[in-house]
Amino acid sequence: MALETNPQPTSARTKSRRYRWLLVLPYLGLCFPALYARTTPTLFGFPFFYWYQFAWVLLASFLIWVCYRKHVD
Repeated sequence: MALETNPQPTSARTKSRRYRWLLVLPYLGLCFPALYARTTPTLFGFPFFYWYQFAWVLLASFLIWVCYRKHVD
């Protein structure tokens, strides 16, 4: 049985790996609650603490999708 080789060139693999660093952003954005543990500004009546975290849920989902698309392409 022959070993399969990866058809992607090395530079393309390296480029796709760089996109994985985008997945660190949600971690850093939520890692320090002291920076966002406040009530103002409010958005639709929700304190900043809650809508900031929810915004990261949406942003993290988008970043995961971007990394997935770059990995598949």
